[in-house]
Amino acid sequence: MSSFVIVGAGECGARAAFALRERGFDGAVTLIGTEPLLPYERPPLSKDAIVAGARPTFVADAARFEAERIRIVIGVSVTAIDRNGRNVALSNGSRLPYDKLLLATGASARELPTAPCSDGRVRVLRTHGDASAIRPHMAEGNHIAIIGGGFIGLELAASARKLGASVTLLEGLPRVLTRGVPAEIAEMVCNRHRGAGVDLLFGIKIAAIDERPSDVRISLEDGRVIAANLLVLGIGSVPNVALADAAGLVIDNGIAVDQHLQTSDPDIFAAGDCCSFPIGHYGGRRIRLESWRNAHEQGALAGANMMGAQETSAAVPWFWSDQYDLTLQIAGLAEEAVTTVRRDLSTEAFILFHLGADGLLAASGIGPGNAIARDIRLAEMLIAAGRHPDPAALAAPAIKLKQLLAA
Repeated sequence: MSSFVIVGAGECGARAAFALRERGFDGAVTLIGTEPLLPYERPPLSKDAIVAGARPTFVADAARFEAERIRIVIGVSVTAIDRNGRNVALSNGSRLPYDKLLLATGASARELPTAPCSDGRVRVLRTHGDASAIRPHMAEGNHIAIIGGGFIGLELAASARKLGASVTLLEGLPRVLTRGVPAEIAEMVCNRHRGAGVDLLFGIKIAAIDERPSDVRISLEDGRVIAANLLVLGIGSVPNVALADAAGLVIDNGIAVDQHLQTSDPDIFAAGDCCSFPIGHYGGRRIRLESWRNAHEQGALAGANMMGAQETSAAVPWFWSDQYDLTLQIAGLAEEAVTTVRRDLSTEAFILFHLGADGLLAASGIGPGNAIARDIRLAEMLIAAGRHPDPAALAAPAIKLKQLLAA
């Protein structure tokens, strides 16, 4: 009987396991995860889950994994891949053979060399355990310091303010959300945080971080010292490639895979945050995506291709963030855009369309609740269809995007 092994029991790994069964695979499926929990959703960790102190939102319960005959090994890590022997070594001393192997190892939170994370007052947010450790500090009367003005840092800042803690957010660059978010949208996010009482400091250079029993002190190069009950690092992440690298697989900003998510070893696949892949909509350039949707879709694609389907992804990258009453959504990649036009949906919501020589490349929007959701979805469909819409039509709210899609 064939044996397929999936390393990484997160969203991506779980979706791959279920996809194998949906595609008719009847052999053994084993899902291995280092955390002592069933696969769960990570996006709520910085938002609703941390505010409510809720239990994880599981991808599926134990009964469904059992019904699908998916063996889950949790609280155990894979320490090595033996490509010649076609097996993996586990931290419990056992070995597990495979016919096909999927690496869905995800990414780890980046740390500062001067402030290694501890079980005390310097933390990162990547797991449910991290969220559980951070939440008690987010209480009225406490002060939370956050380094990093990306999505994680800003979502945590919003959650801390909802729980009554004061917040200082430190960013080394001139503004928040410098990676892939237009300045107009970043300014609106910044203003919303300031309106909620978050102290935003830009162009910051950190001289030292001193963790103490009662607080943590962040010394800045300009002489200021910020004392906080907790410091959270939100400075990005790094793909977990050590296992693949030690096995001799090609690494290129993550585990390098082809359009079918196959690594340099034809029997080993990789998917999700840990891998870089060529994206068809943008000339086949290699990218790595860290998003819930990408993990979900690549998990299903990997499961199909482990069975020889040879399918490729036609998905357009999509990201979102909820902060206070605002929702930010981005579809596509705007780096090569030469023209940007704005469509105002209301006094509180707008979308920016980013166009290049090859047509519509991306759309970025922000507004309260679901104000932008429909138009971003239609923009995503326009990008996927390779359309070249008239910039004037995109800017005109009276012209429905659905009309441009049907044209």
